[in-house]
Amino acid sequence: MNLNRKLILTSFVIGLLTVGGEAAFGQILINVQGPSPTLTIFNGTPTGGPNPAVNTNTRLRYKKWLTPTKITVSTNCPGQSFNLKVVATGVTVGLAAPEVSLVSGTPGIDFITGIPAGFLGQADATLKYTATATYQQGNSIDFGNDVHVVTYTLVAQ
Repeated sequence: MNLNRKLILTSFVIGLLTVGGEAAFGQILINVQGPSPTLTIFNGTPTGGPNPAVNTNTRLRYKKWLTPTKITVSTNCPGQSFNLKVVATGVTVGLAAPEVSLVSGTPGIDFITGIPAGFLGQADATLKYTATATYQQGNSIDFGNDVHVVTYTLVAQ
């Protein structure tokens, strides 16, 4: 039996840098570039393990000002049925955290840390999303697709 499970990601970005308790607006500090990924998972038999679906078609571009910063990630997906993870690869400034499990409603989790003070340029990272579902988690036909609003936030460290 071949089950089709679909996760649809809608990238939503907050370009906000907190400096001394005040938000510094005036320019876009962080954004997602590329299409919102759609990941379709195909599973085999009930005894088979999860077959991952991977998407690396989007990039995260970020700027910062004069204070050390980090980027956190969170998701909102009411009724989340399937597993979703994300990791930053090819990070040009800062340190990528290990792969993050995105669970709806969880507060922001460190995603890229150690963005140094004084960096005034632009940096990039590729977003690698991995979706999985076990046989026991069902399928999109029975439970509907997971639609995630993923939020990346630039925060002063």
